[in-house]
Amino acid sequence: MFKKGEIKKESKKEIELMSNQSTIIAQGTVLEGNIETIGNIRVEGKVIGNIKCKAKIAVGESSVIEGNVWAQNAEVAGEIKGTIEVSELLTLKPTGTVNGDIITNKMVVESGGSFNGLCKMGAVVKEIQIGEQQNTRQKERTA
Repeated sequence: MFKKGEIKKESKKEIELMSNQSTIIAQGTVLEGNIETIGNIRVEGKVIGNIKCKAKIAVGESSVIEGNVWAQNAEVAGEIKGTIEVSELLTLKPTGTVNGDIITNKMVVESGGSFNGLCKMGAVVKEIQIGEQQNTRQKERTA
């Protein structure tokens, strides 16, 4: 179907449509593996693996993420066990806990929210690379 080395390119319109969609990991769901998405994601269950989100991630009160998280914006009301990197705004809700390092541009910690780890704010977080973008950039660097 595709020639060797040929990468399927998606139009701007298709990417825009995908970025407006949301993914939900429902309460009671346990997902093992990494997640990469262009659109928003809401986690109410448990994820064992890393999450890359080019938009916003919402971590619900009942949720647990055991892995690293990269996102443009994040709202944490549950628990993250790993490093979180947010390029814009991280909001730690009263029930939110991060057990790991935080790298973000801006952060709001509401009364009761907590984190255990290092925090680096105002840092310029690298652009989040998803799937084919990441592979293409790595090939460009080695060429």
